[in-house]
Amino acid sequence: MIKAGIIGSTGYAGAYLASILLNHPQAEVVWYGSRSYAGQEYAGIYKNFFRMVDETCMSEDLETLAEEADVIFTATPQGYCAGRMNEDLLKKAKIIDLSADFRLKDRAVYEKWYGIEHKAPGFLERAVYGLCEINREQIRSARLLANPGCYTTCSILTLYPLVKEGLIDPATIIIDAKSGTSGAGRSAKVPNLFCEVNESIKAYGVTTHRHTPEIEEQLSYASGDLSGKAVKLSFTPHLVPMNRGLLATCYASLKDGATAEQIREAYENCYGEERFIRLRGEGDLPETRWVQGSNFVDIGWRIDERTGRIIAIGAIDNLVKGAAGQAVQNMNLMFGLEEQTGLMMPPAFL
Repeated sequence: MIKAGIIGSTGYAGAYLASILLNHPQAEVVWYGSRSYAGQEYAGIYKNFFRMVDETCMSEDLETLAEEADVIFTATPQGYCAGRMNEDLLKKAKIIDLSADFRLKDRAVYEKWYGIEHKAPGFLERAVYGLCEINREQIRSARLLANPGCYTTCSILTLYPLVKEGLIDPATIIIDAKSGTSGAGRSAKVPNLFCEVNESIKAYGVTTHRHTPEIEEQLSYASGDLSGKAVKLSFTPHLVPMNRGLLATCYASLKDGATAEQIREAYENCYGEERFIRLRGEGDLPETRWVQGSNFVDIGWRIDERTGRIIAIGAIDNLVKGAAGQAVQNMNLMFGLEEQTGLMMPPAFL
C-alpha cells in the first residue's frame, strides 16, 4: 500500500483528495494535516466521513510526515511548499504540490504574477508539470510534481492539439472560463459569501489572473518553443453561482487552409486513446453537469465559417480533474500503477 499524507486536508481540494484516496485500492491516508484544525477529529469537520475516517487532524510537520509517508500531497496556499522544500524531504518521500509553486519554470515570472518571493528556485527545473496526458513519461520518474490547477488544466487540454498541429494562430487565442465557487477555496472571504455570489456572475482577475502565464508557457511548449514564451493570449475567468464545475470556451483564428477533418484528426491523434478525455466532436458541446464528480475532461468544438474561427469548449470538475483527481492520477503514474486506479467514478448527475 502507498502511504499518503495530505497537508491542507481540510480545504476543498484536500478533502476531495481524502475522499478519493479512501476508496483507492492501493493507497491509504496516514496523515490528515491541517494548520487550522490540528487536534480535531477529521470527521467532525467533514461529517460525510462519519464512521469512515477515525483520525484526528495532525500538524503541518513535513519532516515527521516524510518519515511515515511514501507520498505527500500539499494542498496549500502559494508559497507553502516552496518555503519548506529541501533535498532531505525529496529523498524520503515524493511530493505532489497542488499549488502553483513549481508550475512555472521562470522564477521572475512566478514572483511577478504571484507577488511573493520564491523560496526554492533551485527546484524549479527538477519539478515536472503534472498534466498527465501530455507529460506522462516525465511524470513516471518524478519526485517533485507540480499539479496543474483547474483553469489551466481545462484550457491547456482544450487547445493543445490545435496549437501542436499548427491549426490556429496562437496570437488570436481568447479564453473565457467560468468556475464554481469551490475553486476559490474554503477560507472565509467576503466576495465568496452566498449573498455576494448567488444570482450573479462576475469576471475577476481581468488581464491580471495569475494562471495566464502558466497557460501561455505550456501552449508555447506545444507550439515547439522551448522558451515557454511564444504564446500570448487573453484569459478571463468568471465566478458563477454553483458549487463545482468549470467550462472553458476558447476562441482562435484558424490558419489558412485548416479544415474540419484536420481538426478532428488533431484531437483524435492527441487524445483518441486517453482514458480521461472524452472527445464530443464537432457540434456536441460539453456541459459541466456531465463531468461532475468525475476525473473526465469533455471537449467539443465548432467552426465558425463566417469569421474563420474555431470555438473549442472544455468542461471539467474543478475539484477532481482540476485538483484532487489529477493529483491521484499523477500519483498512480509515479508509483507504477494503472493510471485510472481509484479514479473510475462516473459523473454524478443529479
